[in-house]
Amino acid sequence: MNQEIAKLVENLNHQDKEVRLESLKSLMEKINSGELPRPKTGSDVNNHIHTAYSFSPYSPAKAVWMAYQSGLATAGIMDHDSISGAEEFIQAGKIAGIATTIGVECRVDFSDTPLAGRRINNPDQDSIAYITLHGLPHTQIEKIKSYFIPYQVHRNNRNKKMVERINDLIGHPELKLDFEQDVVPISKASEYGSITERHILYALSLRLIELYGKGKALVDYLKDDLKLNISERIQNYLIDKSNPHYAYDLLGLLKSELVSAFYIDASDECPDVREVIALSKEVGAISAYAYLGDVGDSVTGDKKAQKFEDDYLDELFPLLKELGFNAVTYMPSRNTMQQLDRVRSLCREYGFFQISGEDINSSRQSFVCLAMRDEKYRNLLDSTWALIGHELTATEDITRGMFSEETINKYPDLEERIQVFKEIGRKKHGL
Repeated sequence: MNQEIAKLVENLNHQDKEVRLESLKSLMEKINSGELPRPKTGSDVNNHIHTAYSFSPYSPAKAVWMAYQSGLATAGIMDHDSISGAEEFIQAGKIAGIATTIGVECRVDFSDTPLAGRRINNPDQDSIAYITLHGLPHTQIEKIKSYFIPYQVHRNNRNKKMVERINDLIGHPELKLDFEQDVVPISKASEYGSITERHILYALSLRLIELYGKGKALVDYLKDDLKLNISERIQNYLIDKSNPHYAYDLLGLLKSELVSAFYIDASDECPDVREVIALSKEVGAISAYAYLGDVGDSVTGDKKAQKFEDDYLDELFPLLKELGFNAVTYMPSRNTMQQLDRVRSLCREYGFFQISGEDINSSRQSFVCLAMRDEKYRNLLDSTWALIGHELTATEDITRGMFSEETINKYPDLEERIQVFKEIGRKKHGL
């Protein structure tokens, strides 16, 4: 890679959005002129790509470039409590010629449901669950952005307290973090991006690397002083000073081992589940419960072995239907075949639209989910194009989205509706 191209790729993460988009345009011009090779596009899709507007190594423009370079047919942005990267993501998709979807992931409160007090799909807190709003009509971006701003304020108040708690936990003056000076600058908070526990731990990771360097001295401190349990795989990553993903691997370890020690329960920042389902319906989005499933050996290294909703799925799914969810989203690479067979069967039984995507928030992760290439998951490719068709149609007219009353009356069978919106999505992208 020559210096000019390397600089353009670097500028995809520039602080200025316009520089990012102009850099992407220049890279695509080089591909169109033959100066850069054109990646082969297959049928792979990903509807759950985080960007720097929550936590990720990638700006929206860089995320689209990575998706395009990986040969994805479609890419979907999915940030925590923030839709601020969506417009850039849409623009970047048009520049790169890749179909996009936009959405937002948030935590909601199930305390006023039969699941009160249970560990649902949130590793850190009972009664709180992650859900997603997919296929947001582009006319509703500002409304969703405004909705989440107060919740971001509440979250940052808690973030400050968690920084104080982690400082007390570490007890090392040279590792002490300041929320405003160390955490906020590595976020997009000034543009209404969210700040998460990952930001706090990434700031700590950078400070640890600065103090101990990469390699054995740092590993010894983590094991001997912080008493962290480090798997052989992660230890090998951290011993390797040339590891290009070093800070993210360290972050993953800290998230797995430390969060329970400094975590403060979220309260005001988590709206009631019914409120968010009502919001989703109002803005014409597709609401989805994010299935996690019991975790054994975490694929990403940032989750410890833990039980979640598998023991009571037969109770969960009718509740999701009663609450008004449209869909269930899951990640084929993160669960066993037995887990997914059960979830997919329940989706069919209760009439839930099935959405998939790989939760991208680390430089080590591939944008391609190889597990989805199994023929049995072919429906997830169809549903992605249907999602795209829904988003574009609802952007033109919110009353004609995939789950609007008008559309359901016209196409009451979900499978037929998926095929109708799939064809709309593909046709609008010249396929």
